[in-house]
Amino acid sequence: MADRAAEIAANLTAVNERISAACAAAGRDAGKVTLVAVTKFRPASDVLHLLRLGQTVFGENRDQEASAKAAQVAAERAADFTDAASDPKPEWHFIGQLQTNKVKSVVSYADAVESVDRLSLVTALDRAAFRAERRIRAFVQVNLDLEAVRDGSGRGGAHPDEVLEIADAVAGSDALALAGLMAVAPLGVPPEPAFERLGDLAAQLRGIHADAVSLSAGMSGDLEAAVAAGATHVRIGTALLGGRPPLR
Repeated sequence: MADRAAEIAANLTAVNERISAACAAAGRDAGKVTLVAVTKFRPASDVLHLLRLGQTVFGENRDQEASAKAAQVAAERAADFTDAASDPKPEWHFIGQLQTNKVKSVVSYADAVESVDRLSLVTALDRAAFRAERRIRAFVQVNLDLEAVRDGSGRGGAHPDEVLEIADAVAGSDALALAGLMAVAPLGVPPEPAFERLGDLAAQLRGIHADAVSLSAGMSGDLEAAVAAGATHVRIGTALLGGRPPLR
């Protein structure tokens, strides 16, 4: 356990140094970039190690795993952090493709959903969040791989031409707050052109919805390119917690 805690601490330092260096190279304030620690396939103990180190934003992509982990972290946190003033409350971001039959569960623990990619999902999320008396931040996910959009493959997300309509629906909902955009760079090609297109679309969105300033892009292999393109959130898993072991 001590070895794992030390490993995570070293990795967290290294990732934060990468973010700081990327911001310096782009002429940006490192304090404006949020690290989303992607804890999918990792145990609740890793989340607790990160909380003790001051990392509070976490990303999960499967509801069954995420809901159980959030509950376990809440229970163990209550015992671990007895001083309420210093209790580091986790902020959960759901980052995976989301089916409408899972929204009731997701809104019970998630503070943000980064994978809103269709109007039907906006409606379902809004209804579930309203009934749960919660306000959920919603990122519209953009599919940057247009070839994948055409053939139905890829990593999820709305066609760029559909993004503004979906964003308008989020902004007009009762229980959702439009945060901005999210995307994953296409596989097998340099990420810079795709992130540049994403940055242009984010600027267009801000011209319509001034408060939609968040841009979630960049993972372990391409966070520098994402920061250069204006990312406000980077989703880091492998560089922070290693590969994908079986969930314990």
